[in-house]
Amino acid sequence: MRLEQKLKTFGGVPLTHGTLLSILDEYRSPNDKIVRMIDDGQLLPIKKGLYAVSPEITEIPMSLPLVANLLYGPSYVSMDYALHHYGIIPERVVEITSMTTRRGKIYDLMVGRFSYTHSPPEFYSIGIDRIENPDQTGFLMASPEKALCDKLVFTRNVSIKSPKGLAVLLFDDLRVDEESLARFDMNVIDDCILAGIKTDMLQALLKLVGTLQREVS
Repeated sequence: MRLEQKLKTFGGVPLTHGTLLSILDEYRSPNDKIVRMIDDGQLLPIKKGLYAVSPEITEIPMSLPLVANLLYGPSYVSMDYALHHYGIIPERVVEITSMTTRRGKIYDLMVGRFSYTHSPPEFYSIGIDRIENPDQTGFLMASPEKALCDKLVFTRNVSIKSPKGLAVLLFDDLRVDEESLARFDMNVIDDCILAGIKTDMLQALLKLVGTLQREVS
């Protein structure tokens, strides 16, 4: 099988250095070949030891959320990037925002900017979904409810205790879509409240969602 065909089989899944060495075993100097493949645009370096095959070869767009999962983990995509993905906020988000149980971290890479915010394990484990890509790969992302809870809880200097005040923040400042909010699963917000972080603000969110749901029912 030709090298380009081998690379195409990986689709949008990033490759480790070890995987590349295994498919370049016919080359006397596989590391030199990797350098040439990067120079030729066949490979896109993500970080040391992690690469993506060029979408020009795979004909599949690179899945940045999947890259985010693999770049630093355990982690799942959340906050602004997830909220935009679900159509809850209108602004296009360039930075891929994630949560992790490890310390916070930021990567400014050729393929994009990736940021990771620390979350205590008891809060981290709530509301994580697997999202499928068109090529049948997948990545971990917060549910819509958890993405907003993460945004509220882990944004510094935000502490709102009334549904009315929270409505101003969500609808005027963040431009959250009201119809999306009215479809939220209140059980996920309840679980976040039980984790014991910024409970007053999450209680306000729960009340606000309840009000919206009653208005549309």
